[in-house]
Amino acid sequence: MSQAVIRHQPAYREAGKTYYADSCQPLVEAVRAGQVRLSALAREGYPGQRLGREQLPGVRSIGYWDAGPKQHWGLPVHRNEGIEIAFMASGQTPVFIETNRQTLAHDQFMITRPWQPHQLGDPCIGSSKLIWFILDVGVRRPHQTWTWPAWIILNRPDLDFLTRCLRQNEQYVWPGSEETRRGFLGIAQAVDEDRDGSRCSRLAVLVNEVLLALLEVFRERKIPLRESLTSAERTLRLFLGELTATLDQPWTLESMAESCHMGVTQFVHYFRKLTNMTPTRYLTHARIERACEQLARRPDATITEIAFACGFSSSQYFTNVFSRQMRCTPRDYRQRQV
Repeated sequence: MSQAVIRHQPAYREAGKTYYADSCQPLVEAVRAGQVRLSALAREGYPGQRLGREQLPGVRSIGYWDAGPKQHWGLPVHRNEGIEIAFMASGQTPVFIETNRQTLAHDQFMITRPWQPHQLGDPCIGSSKLIWFILDVGVRRPHQTWTWPAWIILNRPDLDFLTRCLRQNEQYVWPGSEETRRGFLGIAQAVDEDRDGSRCSRLAVLVNEVLLALLEVFRERKIPLRESLTSAERTLRLFLGELTATLDQPWTLESMAESCHMGVTQFVHYFRKLTNMTPTRYLTHARIERACEQLARRPDATITEIAFACGFSSSQYFTNVFSRQMRCTPRDYRQRQV
């Protein structure tokens, strides 16, 4: 798709980081180099022809790539602001979802949710034709309630069961069916045929058909469901893992709660339940632990550099907090490690 458009707009913020709608820049560069064919309709930062405001509301990206042999690109770790369902029509490629490496092979489909970091390629993708759609259902964290676009027309019991399957089972790669294959191939054809939204009604029908096919796969396999995957406590556990990697961010109690999409009272309740500490105390303790590691491992770094790297606003404040918790100054602590 020679008219692929890239717009760098923030999709959302989580754990102190701004996540962008996946611009797929390596894919776009491969398209420009003639290594791969891309055909897509998209919004936000995703590449492809722009969807109008009233066209397939909730869809962030829908389309496919067709990559021949000897690819030299892959999509780095990213997160989407919607649920992504992707089908491998032919070929295969390695994928990483939450650090779990798998191979997405022909006639299989893959599901990722907004809180699941994932990567396509190891580091390069394989020869493959991948068809996908990314649909925003209004959630960023596991405990939130899903809201499907109005044009998803499965009856309520079916849609409720499908939602439970997608929320309470997080198996990544699934074997497809003849119905899923037919639906995704239809999506690829409709995207190719689209002119300024002319095939949006057809695409809406096909997405519904794919969701119905997924529902039948789940029913046939009688998949296990775990309600704990949708709990507020799980959201907190995910956040704690992310917090460790973002201690340098200017966190406040309010911004931590907002990142978890919780009110402050609810956030503090679950935080204390999991850690037996207030969020502020936990954050300070984690930052001091990181500072101890940095003081021992980075002998050439100044105290100020370590203070900023661990999220403290000044070296003086860092020294005061460190001394209170560790019963010695950062400089004295470093000298003891020699």
